[in-house]
Amino acid sequence: MGKSTPNRVKHLRNKHNLSLRELEKRTGINYSVISRIESGDRPLNDNELKIFADLFDVSVDYLIGRTDEPVVKDNNPINISFRDGGEEITEEEAEYLEQQLKQFRELRKKFQQNNE
Repeated sequence: MGKSTPNRVKHLRNKHNLSLRELEKRTGINYSVISRIESGDRPLNDNELKIFADLFDVSVDYLIGRTDEPVVKDNNPINISFRDGGEEITEEEAEYLEQQLKQFRELRKKFQQNNE
C-alpha cells in the first residue's frame, strides 16, 4: 500500500488542479482544516472521508490506504453484468460497450418512433 491518507488527499487535490481555497468551496471544509489534513496534523472524520470520496470519485478504502485502487471496479454496472464470466473487462472494453449500448438505445428509440 502506497500513500497515507494525507498524501492521497493532497495528491487528488493536485491531480484535479485545485487550490486549497477551491477545494474549500467544493467541499464546504475550511481550507485551513484541509491544510492540516494534508500535513497529517488532523485526521479526517467520517463525513469528510465521504465528501472527499464523492468529490474525487474514489473509494473511502482508497483514501484511508486500505487499497491502492482508487475506485471499486465491481460498482461499474458493466462489470457487475460480466463478472460471473470469471474475467473482469478492461476500461477500454467497458467504454466500448457503453458506447454500443448508447447507439443501441438511440436506434431502438428511432425504431419505436417510426412504428407509432
